Amino acid sequence: MSRLPRPFATLTPGPRSLTFHLGDAIDVLASLEAGSVSVVVTSPPYNLGIRYRSFADDQPRADYLAWTHRWIAEVARVLAPDGSLFLNVGGKPSDPWIPFEVAQAARAHLQLQNVIHWVKSIAIDHETAGRARGLTADLAVGHYKPINSGRFINDCHEYVFHFTPAGQTPLDRLAIGVPYQDKSNVARWAGTGRDVRCRGNTWFIPYDTIQSRDRERPHPATFPVRLPEQCLRLHGLDRVGLVVDPFLGLGSSAVAAARLGVAFVGCDLDATYLEDAVARTRQASDVADDSISFP
Repeated sequence: MSRLPRPFATLTPGPRSLTFHLGDAIDVLASLEAGSVSVVVTSPPYNLGIRYRSFADDQPRADYLAWTHRWIAEVARVLAPDGSLFLNVGGKPSDPWIPFEVAQAARAHLQLQNVIHWVKSIAIDHETAGRARGLTADLAVGHYKPINSGRFINDCHEYVFHFTPAGQTPLDRLAIGVPYQDKSNVARWAGTGRDVRCRGNTWFIPYDTIQSRDRERPHPATFPVRLPEQCLRLHGLDRVGLVVDPFLGLGSSAVAAARLGVAFVGCDLDATYLEDAVARTRQASDVADDSISFP
């Protein structure tokens, strides 16, 4: 029998609560009822030797992938039949196979419905941007980690794999849609006459500019709040009951859930990260201290 994770805090900014657990991801998933979760949006450790406070990110590859199978099997158990797993995984130039090996592990339990490319930094030649944009110079936007190498190019994107139980989950594609640049396409392609089209599978979401990484982004592998927020909107907010993030880190997915008014359960092995996650979520919710309970 799985050991239940220790409750850490509960935030109640409205009718739906946001619950935080200090414990292991598999334990918190095992404590949830089968079919009870609408969306899991998460970014697990990549096993690339990243320095987390409370997790060894350098397991033998076989052990890491066996562990990946275990937690994704639990995700598959708790997901509703029309649920979604948005799985963010990155690699590094000298070890590019991790995202694909993690996706292959998930393949044993769920169907790969979409592959989203999270672009963190992009350079656009002004000549290819379109005359309507009025650019007179090349444009480089976003943040990346420079690579000093004669073999590799700078790594400016990560994958978000969208897995579902049967590959048939309906999506609210226009909830994160974009306007047509050529307005003649509104009548030609939109059908309803709305000036909005599907964003597609390439999402440019840069990190916010910060002054101090240690103070403002102490977790080594957090993602911007906009990433899980777009995942939840894409799934369809009218079908979101419970959202879960078993690798919560600094709580970006909890913040997204708070902003969108949906119920949330998250956990992490590190109490310091959880404290930051609760604080960020409370600030995003704009609620008083007495809305938080600490068991």
